[in-house]
Amino acid sequence: MADSRLAEAAHSSFARHETFAPRFGWLHKAYMQVKDNPAAFLAEDAPVLLGVGKNMVHAMRYWSKAFKLTREHADPAGKTKAQYASPTWEARWLLDEKDGADPYLEEPGSLWLLHWWLVSSRPGAKCWAPAWYTAFHLAPFSRFTVADMTQVVTRHVNFSFSDGPVEASITRDVECLTKMYARTPVEQSGSRATYEDLLACPFRELDLLTSVGTRGKQEWQFTTGTRTSLPAHVLVYACLDYAARDTQGSGSISLARLANEPGAPGRAFRVREPEIVAALDKVAVGRPELNRVDAVGQRTMSFSSDPMALAWDILDEQYDHVTRRPGFPTRDEWSAQYPQLAEAEEAEKAEKAERKTQDHQQQFTTQENA
Repeated sequence: MADSRLAEAAHSSFARHETFAPRFGWLHKAYMQVKDNPAAFLAEDAPVLLGVGKNMVHAMRYWSKAFKLTREHADPAGKTKAQYASPTWEARWLLDEKDGADPYLEEPGSLWLLHWWLVSSRPGAKCWAPAWYTAFHLAPFSRFTVADMTQVVTRHVNFSFSDGPVEASITRDVECLTKMYARTPVEQSGSRATYEDLLACPFRELDLLTSVGTRGKQEWQFTTGTRTSLPAHVLVYACLDYAARDTQGSGSISLARLANEPGAPGRAFRVREPEIVAALDKVAVGRPELNRVDAVGQRTMSFSSDPMALAWDILDEQYDHVTRRPGFPTRDEWSAQYPQLAEAEEAEKAEKAERKTQDHQQQFTTQENA
């Protein structure tokens, strides 16, 4: 059995997408609605406002949360038990029509960034797609059938959660994952795709997953190699974001960890250590606070300042310094406008700390009874 604890990285959240992979325009539409109305997903006219069917409203709500573009919280007025949604500062930075980095997701780097936000986990912002997290970070194979991946996810879920879903829900997640990342046979053949194919899901452009099965046995395989559409700045941002889980000051992390450790960018992006080296060398030019250090048998990424602040400085540079534009809100200003965001984050951190304490108590009890 795997020794990882999926619950430390992800919430128990399954089949919330109504079988719909995220479509072009959904995330931007959702952001534009919730920034003015935290109850937008709950409104009776939500399908009209968002321009989709009722089931798709539920899917848009889920994907906005899963990509960490919204946080859900209680109604500030206490009039309903339903969860409201507020946009995160990251959503403001990326999707705002006025001065966002890429509101219509026209840059491939934005899709890579969103993919990282989807399958990554950090304190106060765990992953909301545990099947995706397991597939990219914990699965022991690169080629699989839906049944294979369902079995692996189910094992991790049973090991980590006391309230896991029925297996059919996990199967729906795995099927949605393949629809999200794998091109259709028409797209793979190089033939002209239909308009519906192009609208289906932008994340197919990342070419992370491909269909390799024969008729009667559909199989899928994660691709590897040089990611020509993955900007060096986005990859290094993800590396520093991952390093920030261990330290808020100067430090270092081995490139082997960044390439191979569950939860790290190497697994999320399916890139190897040489690709990380190339990106780091490119981004580090002219940045004395970021370096690659080669020691005997090991290469490391070293940083002399807060890795999260450095990560955002690098990412912001990729998009022509969004945060320097006149009137762009700081994180503190955004939190003041949406105070429920900080409250939700602190609640998640407290929940994680409580779970960690319970795990330690359970381990101690087990050792005493042994």
